[in-house]
Amino acid sequence: MNKKRWIALAVAVALFFASLGFQFLTSLVTTNYEAMFSLEDLDDDFNEKVIEEGSGMSKIAVLRLNGVIQNTTANTLINTSSYNHKRFLDMLDKAAEDPRVNGIILRVNTPGGGVVESAEIHAKIVEIQEEYEKPIYVSMGNTAASGGYYISAPADKIVAHNATLTGSIGVIMESFNFAEFADEHGIDFNTIKSGEYKDIMSMSREMTEDEREILQTMIDDMYDDFVQVIVEGRDMSEDRVRELGDGRVYTGAQAQEADLVDRLGSLNDTITMMKEDQELGNAQVVEYEQGLTINQFLGGTMRSMFGAESDLIGIKDLLRENNAPRAMYLYSK
Repeated sequence: MNKKRWIALAVAVALFFASLGFQFLTSLVTTNYEAMFSLEDLDDDFNEKVIEEGSGMSKIAVLRLNGVIQNTTANTLINTSSYNHKRFLDMLDKAAEDPRVNGIILRVNTPGGGVVESAEIHAKIVEIQEEYEKPIYVSMGNTAASGGYYISAPADKIVAHNATLTGSIGVIMESFNFAEFADEHGIDFNTIKSGEYKDIMSMSREMTEDEREILQTMIDDMYDDFVQVIVEGRDMSEDRVRELGDGRVYTGAQAQEADLVDRLGSLNDTITMMKEDQELGNAQVVEYEQGLTINQFLGGTMRSMFGAESDLIGIKDLLRENNAPRAMYLYSK
């Protein structure tokens, strides 16, 4: 390579790093450092945003649950905006332990998710109601189905929009079967296993009747738990719950008619209901929102610098995290 080409290459590299540096500095300049480094919220990773003024000595806390309920370990430096299971549980803990919070509203917008994660949220809600004696209302968004309904069932009041999609009461487990495709294309699978059922739900062969029976028994047990959660939370008979819980989704209006939700309305309507029901007319209404942590700041900077490539990294991590079949309280189209 001649001297001119070396110079051109050096200039190109310098411009590239200068561009990255400029974008990084831009992020530094535009960052809200007061929120990022607030001593009050440093340990919580979230802030309180006042959405209705009040006395401040009495508060209603609004917590938003958006996205699929699953405790993934995707690349946290890139993927900083998806549902964070631990942070949501921490928010519930903070609302429970704050003596100024006299009521909690969960804004639920989710198709559901993992069986374990949904059960953990449900258990936390019941704990708050029983140990802290704080009312919890649910305001349903566009979708509050399957696991979204599972966590809503114990609420003191469930409010849905007329067009909310809810219900989808049930459990699902899925996997792919590439056996026929592999056979047509001469692909062989070599599996070494320690027991007959070690490769249950393998993508490389047909499922046996014994395996199907094993998995169906598991799903039935999880479904029984789902039914019991609704029986206890909604004070309905088991027969009625099983009649409604055939996996179908309901609109908010249909769910109200079936007694799966109490009222129709918006988040604002839910706030008004709680104030009236719980005599909290002068309460300040705050929304717990995710604070800007170092990881989020760096993640946002990297997304701005690398654009679509960072999205691909997040997708790759999510696929790798979910490549094994798992039981889900999930509404999927």
